[in-house]
Amino acid sequence: MKDISNSELLVLKQLWQRAPLTSTEVVDALALSHDMHEKTVKTLINRLVKKQAISYEKQGRVYHYSPLIVEHDYTAKESESFVERMFAGKLAPLVAGFAKNNKLSADDVAELKTLLDDWQQEQK
Repeated sequence: MKDISNSELLVLKQLWQRAPLTSTEVVDALALSHDMHEKTVKTLINRLVKKQAISYEKQGRVYHYSPLIVEHDYTAKESESFVERMFAGKLAPLVAGFAKNNKLSADDVAELKTLLDDWQQEQK
């Protein structure tokens, strides 16, 4: 997977939610949610096409864009990369940091416990 910038990720997120979309639909969504200009969004779309992160299909005079990257795969790759770079591949310091700074809600803790329980069952 090619590196995706934060701005390009905004375009991808729109496509993950509602693909296929025309460039106008992407422009409208990002103008509303992130105050991005049409020219900027179209540049981002072109970059993503060149990176083979999105594809297009021409229908008449209109291009419809769709993601080639699966959201789950991208999220997993980026999460692993972040943990590796920031915490030498160890998850415990990341979670401990959130816990220490009171950034974990009761729901977060319950979900983490469930995930750990499920993981332990799979290991048996």
